[in-house]
Amino acid sequence: MTIDQETFERLKQGAVRAASHSHSPYSRFRVGAAVLAESGAVYTGCNVENASFGLTQCAERAALTAAISAGESPGSLVLLVLYVPGDTAHPPCGACRQVMRELMAADSRVLSCCDTEEVRKWSAADYLPDPFTPESLVG
Repeated sequence: MTIDQETFERLKQGAVRAASHSHSPYSRFRVGAAVLAESGAVYTGCNVENASFGLTQCAERAALTAAISAGESPGSLVLLVLYVPGDTAHPPCGACRQVMRELMAADSRVLSCCDTEEVRKWSAADYLPDPFTPESLVG
């Protein structure tokens, strides 16, 4: 999948806006994400923390959930842009990688950006090379 600069910027802007809505009183680690569907629609999400940390929702999963809730099909999500304010482009956590691998297209891309020019990029095979899949449940 080829990602043009205009598409990246559009998703980055959505992720930046989403990060501004982050509820992160414990970590103070604001995160925003925007995901692009094959339909052309963009869905955003931010991290929402909870005092019971295990119930915290990551920005990536919030954006993916918004897309599926709006009617997008698993496998139709082609690009996810992650934004964290500051000078480091951070990778997605392991839980998000597993969910991304199941809900995003096989040839999808994930990009992480910040307030500098740094952009990190992964394919599905890069961010989760040996996934647990629905086929893993068949035994």
